[in-house]
Amino acid sequence: MTTVEEFVALVRDELGLPISADDIESSFDEIPGWDSVHLLWLLSILEQRTGRSVSLPDVLEASSLRGIYALTVA
Repeated sequence: MTTVEEFVALVRDELGLPISADDIESSFDEIPGWDSVHLLWLLSILEQRTGRSVSLPDVLEASSLRGIYALTVA
């Protein structure tokens, strides 16, 4: 997984959230159905997929999915 589209597909498929590439810039409170549990699930999935650990404090500072993408994929 290297592209934004692949990241969006991962969020959509693994978390069951109906997002598109347009939603990646939205704040978390603007994403329908998003809650803190989704953040933890996403962090776990990303660590499994990338094979590297991700700093939880850094992820908690992210204000959007774009921020998480930048920390974990890009």
